[in-house]
Amino acid sequence: MSTSRPAGISIEAIPAFSDNYIWLIRGSGTDCAVVDPGDADPVLQKLHDDGLNLRYILLTHHHFDHIGGAKRLLDQFPSAIAFGPEDSRVDCEHNSCREGDTADLSSLSLSFEVLEVPAHTRSHIAFNGHGMLFCGDTLFSVGCGKLFEGTPQQMQSSLDKLAALPPETEVYCGHEYTLSNCRFALKVEPDNHALNAKAAAAERLRAEGRVTLPGTLREELEINPFMRTRQDPVVSAARAIEPSAKPGASVLGVIRDWKDSV
Repeated sequence: MSTSRPAGISIEAIPAFSDNYIWLIRGSGTDCAVVDPGDADPVLQKLHDDGLNLRYILLTHHHFDHIGGAKRLLDQFPSAIAFGPEDSRVDCEHNSCREGDTADLSSLSLSFEVLEVPAHTRSHIAFNGHGMLFCGDTLFSVGCGKLFEGTPQQMQSSLDKLAALPPETEVYCGHEYTLSNCRFALKVEPDNHALNAKAAAAERLRAEGRVTLPGTLREELEINPFMRTRQDPVVSAARAIEPSAKPGASVLGVIRDWKDSV
């Protein structure tokens, strides 16, 4: 799988709902792809304004705020191809993808490896390639998704899989949660200098109305408590709540419950 982005490829965030991002992948021509189109309206407006032709849709999981606009987009662009998880709750025509499958966006000269990353939902997938990771609601900037359909062990395994990707990989997640995630992460690691710097930078970006994404996996490994569940400061913070917490999934479960309660 290529780790470099082909010339002419750009990524743009299309805001949706209160804090979702629909990712627009475009090349040097008019063909494009979108990731997790929960709402068709802002996508159709963007395509109209920029004269783009929708050729591909990538879907990471079945939640409505990520797939709700897909049917309408496929109706409007009948030649478009959708890729998504093997799950009957993804209620639009799509190519069902499993671990190791490939989503080929041939007219954009892109090809994404499919990774199974369950926990937020049982069938959640991510798309990785060309130095880009579209991870839906599994990994957030300085956070991870709620465990709606999985366990701390599943989330730990999913995050470990993502952590093994090249550190320069750009992380394109599904929501603008960076500021709130930083505030929680600072409760876990108040003395993490990189985290404090990230929080300050995110404050400035949001004050200017700018997107805080993407970050990189290298950065997440330095500042995201859910990617740092074996690091001493995070383990100590979890043990202050649950003394029996062990590094890894046990710590993740404690700090996930902690975040859900604040």
